Amino acid sequence: MKQIGNRRAPQITAQASGTALIAGALFSESIARLAPSTFIPKGIYRYKTHEAANQHQLECLARGMALLAAARRSHDGTDQPTCNP
Repeated sequence: MKQIGNRRAPQITAQASGTALIAGALFSESIARLAPSTFIPKGIYRYKTHEAANQHQLECLARGMALLAAARRSHDGTDQPTCNP
């Protein structure tokens, strides 16, 4: 096995440190910023097969990326989106 990097996980202690709190807050903020980029609406989804779940994920991703590209084009003024939802 090849080891890349040398970062070590912090020790678990009885007393919390300020640096660990800051690191946790930054991590939480980063994850919160990623949430809208999945393009999957919030909710509980139940699928009969894994293929159906994968298909739904791909459709949401494709729809979201198309909307994002259309918004960028309209913001740049290069092309106005003409798609209807």
